[in-house]
Amino acid sequence: LLSVAYKNSVGGRRAAWRIITSVEQKEKSKGNEDNAKFANEYCKKVEDELQNFCDTILGLLDSNLIGKASTGESKVFYQKMKADYYRYIAEFTTDQKKTNAANSAEAAYADAASVAEKDLAVTHPIRLGLALNY
Repeated sequence: LLSVAYKNSVGGRRAAWRIITSVEQKEKSKGNEDNAKFANEYCKKVEDELQNFCDTILGLLDSNLIGKASTGESKVFYQKMKADYYRYIAEFTTDQKKTNAANSAEAAYADAASVAEKDLAVTHPIRLGLALNY
């Protein structure tokens, strides 16, 4: 349930961010700098919300969930979740923050893949989901 709740909260904001950045680019191309500025300001608000959601779930994963996972299935699930949220951060950040988030996502996906290869069948839904995202 925690995963679904965060996925829904972040998913809507990711979609909004993509739309707003598209609108900003279209307004710039039309020469409507005022509208582009408004879109940019709103985009920053959405980015702040996304960052807060991602930081919160990443904190929960690192401080509680991953360390207390007892089965291979739960370890892979939480590591994949961690990687996904770092990937989301990499989508809307730039420069060093983007690089750091992408590297963290790569490391978490690699950790999840390592456990999945040992503990999960190749047809396991979580392992298949990991393969699609990694």
